[in-house]
Formats: sequence, C-alpha cells, structure tokens
Amino acid sequence: MNIHTIFMITPISGIASIIVAIYLYFHVKSQNAGTDKMKDISAAIREGAVAYLKRQYMTLAVFSAIVAVLIAVFLDYNQAIAYIIGSICSALAGFLGMDIALHANVRTAQAARKGLKKAFSIGFYGGAVMGLAVVGLALIGVSVLYYVYYDPSNVSYAPNIILGFSFGASSIALFAKAGGGIYTKTADIGADLVGKVEMNIPEDDPRNPAVIADNVGDNVGDVAGMGADLYDSYVAGVLAAMIIGGLTLGVTGVILPLLIKALGIFASIIGLLFVRVKGSPGSALNRGTYITCTIFAVFAFLLIYYLGIYYPEIEMNLFYATLTGLIVGIIIGLTSDYYTSIDRTPARKTAESSKTGVAINILTGFSYGSISIVPPLLGIAIATIIAFQLAGIFGIAMSAVGIMATAAMIVSADAYGPIVDNAKGIAEQSGLGEEVIARADKLDAAGNTAKAITKGFAISSAGLTVIALLVAYAEIVGIETINFMDPFVMAGTIIGISIPPFLSALMILGVGKNAFRMIEEVRRQFKQIPGLMEGKAQPDYARCVDIATKGALKELILPSVLTIATPLAVGFILGKNALGGFLAGSILSGMVFAFLMSNAGGLWDNAKKYIEDGKLGGKGSDAHKAAVAGDTVGDPFKDTAGPSINTLLVVMSLTASMFAELIALHALIG
Repeated sequence: MNIHTIFMITPISGIASIIVAIYLYFHVKSQNAGTDKMKDISAAIREGAVAYLKRQYMTLAVFSAIVAVLIAVFLDYNQAIAYIIGSICSALAGFLGMDIALHANVRTAQAARKGLKKAFSIGFYGGAVMGLAVVGLALIGVSVLYYVYYDPSNVSYAPNIILGFSFGASSIALFAKAGGGIYTKTADIGADLVGKVEMNIPEDDPRNPAVIADNVGDNVGDVAGMGADLYDSYVAGVLAAMIIGGLTLGVTGVILPLLIKALGIFASIIGLLFVRVKGSPGSALNRGTYITCTIFAVFAFLLIYYLGIYYPEIEMNLFYATLTGLIVGIIIGLTSDYYTSIDRTPARKTAESSKTGVAINILTGFSYGSISIVPPLLGIAIATIIAFQLAGIFGIAMSAVGIMATAAMIVSADAYGPIVDNAKGIAEQSGLGEEVIARADKLDAAGNTAKAITKGFAISSAGLTVIALLVAYAEIVGIETINFMDPFVMAGTIIGISIPPFLSALMILGVGKNAFRMIEEVRRQFKQIPGLMEGKAQPDYARCVDIATKGALKELILPSVLTIATPLAVGFILGKNALGGFLAGSILSGMVFAFLMSNAGGLWDNAKKYIEDGKLGGKGSDAHKAAVAGDTVGDPFKDTAGPSINTLLVVMSLTASMFAELIALHALIG
C-alpha cells in the first residue's frame, strides 16, 4: 500500500474536526441567551474584544508582511508563502475560539439558572469549538503544504517549507499571547485591587469601571491568545518530528507524525462524548482527557503495527516512544491538578497562610509553585532518555507528538475556563442571585485547574519539541556535538539562560505599568462620578477598555521583537556553535520559569476562591484581602509570562532553524 494513500487520513481528519466544530458552534448559538440585560452585557464584552483584536491584527499584518518579504529575499519565496499562511491560520484559530466564547459565555450564565449540568455542557462545547478548530486548521494547513511541495527527489524540501508555516504560526502566537496576556491582567488587577480590596465590592460588580475590560481580557488573552499559542505548539511539534523523520526514515518518517496527529483528532472527537457532569466539573474534564488518551493509545498501536507490516523501517519502538510522551503529558497534568486544584493541600495551605497576611500567602504559593517544577522536569528528562533509547532522536520527536496528539480535547478544556469565568461575571452583573453565581463559581474553579493542566501539556510539548528542533538545527549547520567548554558556546548558553526570565520580566512590567493606569482610572471614576458606588450612575467602561487596549499593544512589541532578534544576533555575531548553546540554555531556564509561573499562578487563584467559598472568614475578611493580593501577583504569572515562555522557546528555535544556513555562511565567528 502506498504511504501517500494512507496520508490522506490526515486532511480527512482535519476536515472532520472542522465539521464537528461547525456543528457545535451552531448548537451553542441555538441556546437561550437570557435576559435583555444579560445580552447587553455580552454585547459590550463582544464589542471590546473585537475592537482589540482588530487593532492587534492590523499591527500583526504589518509585522508579518515585513518578515515575509525578508524571508522571500534572503531565504525562499515558498517559505515566505508558507509563513503568511501559517500567520493567517494562527490568527484565525484565535479569532474562531474567541467568537464562540463570546456566544457561549452568556448562554452558560443563562443555563446556570436551571442547573450545573446544562451550564457545564454549554461551556465545554463552546470550548470544544476552539479545540477542534485549532487542530483542524493545523492539519489541513500542514497537509496541503506537504501535498503541494512534496518532492520525491528531496524528502526534506516539503518539511523545510512547512518550517515557514510553523514560524508564521509561532510568531503570531507570541504577539497574541503576550498582548492578550498583558490586556487581561491589566484589567483584572485594576478590577480586583480597587473593587475587591479598596471598595469591598464583589469581583464582577457592575459598579466597577474595569469589569467589562476584565471580561474582555478573558477572551482576548485566555481564548484568542491561548488558541494561537496552542496552535503554535501543535504545529511545531509535528514539524519537528517531520524534519527528524525525514532525516532518519525518509518519506515514511515525514508522514508518520501526521498520521499520529490525525488519529489524535478522531480519539478527541470520541472523547468529547464522554465529558458529562456526574460529580464535579473538574472530574468530568479529567475523565474526558483520560478516555481520549486511552482511545488514542489504542489507535496509535494499531496504526504503527499495521504500517510496520508494509514498511519495515517503522518499528513498534516508535509507538512506545509516542506513548512515553502521552504518559508524561498525563503525569504533568496530574501534577498541575494537584498543585492548583481548590480541593488539594497546596491551595488550601496557601489559603490558610493568608490569615497571617499577604507576605506569607505569597511565600507559600511561590514555594509550592517551585516544588511543582520537579515532577514535570523529571518526567521530561526520563521521557527524553526512554524515547531516545527506543528510537533515537526521532523517538524524542515522536514523544513530543504524543503529548499534544490529543490537543483537541486539551484545548477544549482550556477554552472552557474563560467561558465559564465570563459566565460568572455576567451572572453577577445581571443580578441573577447568589445560587446562580455559586454554580458559576464552581464551574470557574474547575476552569482554573483545567487551564493549569493545559499549560502543563503545552509547556511539556514545547520542551520536547525544542529539543528536537535543536537537533534539527545542529543537522542543518553541521554540528555533531555542542562543546560547552568552548568559551563562545558557554557565552551563548549563558545568554540563552537569561532570555526567558528577562522577557518574562518585561511582560510582567508591562502589566504593572498598564495596571497602574487602570487603577488610577478606576479610583478616579469612583471619586468623580456621583452615585456610582450607590449604583445610581453608570461607570465609563469604554475608558477602561481603551486603557487596556492601548497599553497591551504598546507593551507587547519589545519582548516579541527581542524573541526573534536575540537568536539572530547570537548566531550572526558569536557563530553557529554559540547559537546551539543559546538554544540549550533557553530551554533549560525556560521550562523552569514556565512551570513555576503557571502552577503558582493557578494555585494563588484557587486559594482565593477557597476563601470566597466561605472558608477562613469568607469574602471581605483580612484573609480574603491577602489572598486577593496573592492572586494579583499570580495573574500575570499564569496568564501573561508563564504561558508565553513555551511560545518564546519555539519561536527562538524556529528562528534559528529558519536562518541556520545563512548563519553558517555569514557568522562573524566560525
């Protein structure tokens, strides 16, 4: 049987994913959108989110056009075309996810008036639209490019063109995640510190001038930004495996990762059917993930066993390597669940520490976040060794494919989080009552944990992917080993170690500067608008939305540009060997900071929610105020800097691989 005949499963799976996404889209839209007041609030959120995304995409269009011209001039015009397609698909994935989230939020709030089960279903199916759209667009895009550029005389040519596609997806994802993360945390911090702490009003009280901007931020950061981010992780993982597979097994090695991803889509579609609330929302999300992973493992075994009959170069060890990545992903998910869940010891201990004030809350949360680094890093280290022993460097690449093979389910759970967060805000602003708000809060707590688990999957996938991309870079420039005793390599490594914390700091400082403006504006409105606190006057929501929008677009530029410029500078000045060290250093420090900030941020958030459930004095208590401050620290950790690091690592690795040949020819130092 011809391998290219079997390859057709890949675009078919992508099309199937899009069809199911369209069905769920219209299913969610057909649900009751609630009262006129709920619809008005939802419309205001939509208006702010669409306005921000429009301005962001206009900025990104200019950036993408410039980069595409540079690629066409200095590299390959076909790569430039692929870059543009990748950029468009990445932006589209984020927009589609945000669009359905803006429909699902108000419908989830309305369903919460009748019960938890219906509300969960709408929120999750809304998230599933983005999950299915992300993987569908990714596999269709990669499949079409492979089909168009396949060259039987040069197996590596099509993957090299797809490198441009992945670079486009990654660069847009970095802008989208950084900008969206700065936006959402600017609004969230302003709303929390003034509203909750200073004015002692609920989180989503309609009197709070920043409340609409906060809800907009959930969509542009946690949905559109994260959608583009996970699209990037998904594409980069399969690309790395295609490049390494082509070098080791030829055309069958190029196609195998695509087939594995296709089976992951089918497994995810089946897994969606099992996501039902029988106990807690969190259990329903976890059950869907575990069932999907089990189905995928069976599918992957059957595929590799069957292909091995016709293609002797495909051995069962490749299945075990893929399974290694899947198992590591589950372990990392369980770790994130333990360290962030509202029902687990770390969140509750952090909440209890809030009784002594802000300082101990932050120290406790930071410490648990630091401890949470160890299991995933050990898991990645063990997976790397096992996968290499099983199938060499291609085994490591297939391990990365395994982690994100079930991305449709993973992204669905991630997008569920901001949808139910928005639903809670709409319920509170619409005055639907404490019982409805409590149901929405229960959905939201599960969403926080789901987002932390998803970030764990994405970071792990990025870690294994960039290891594979480092090998691909070394193959392109002809490096057999990276000699860390070489002073130039050591210098590159040290620079690489410094980049993830440095760029994370820039993004958090961006949040801080923008949040300062937001806080001043919220305070001004409470002071200067007569009757606002009494609920007799309307706050100026638009002004807060404008502050968040302008600030986010301004603050995202420097860290995003430096992510691309730094590896190029190291490569062209210090040479190809130093750039190899740079990539290795950035991987090592990047994964540490990514896991720390993601898990610590989710932990602080759920520690706050534990107190808001009525524990330790409940809302308005001193412990609650301390927990709100801790959550404010955690917000840019988990929603701005942390999830941007895995994109940062991928962008730097792809930049090195894209320009590897130029660097090898024109570096100042050999």
